[in-house]
Amino acid sequence: MQDAQIGWIAAIIVGGFAGWFAGMFMKTGTGILANIVLGIVGAAVANFLLGLVGVSLGGWIGYLIAGFIGACILIFVWRAIKGRN
Repeated sequence: MQDAQIGWIAAIIVGGFAGWFAGMFMKTGTGILANIVLGIVGAAVANFLLGLVGVSLGGWIGYLIAGFIGACILIFVWRAIKGRN
């Protein structure tokens, strides 16, 4: 999160938007708290994965994009695991 150069409050707000966008895109029925968690964790996951290929996103827009990508990945993985049971 320090690489993105935004604070914790901003990370929660931007993460909430990223999770909300991902929830709408992936058509989930999650609430606002789940959206915030998806966005924040998703941003961390996406920043890690993008870092492996040498891509670095910074700032508000970069964090929003990374959160959206990561939240979509998390939703996809969750559905794959949930579907196996």
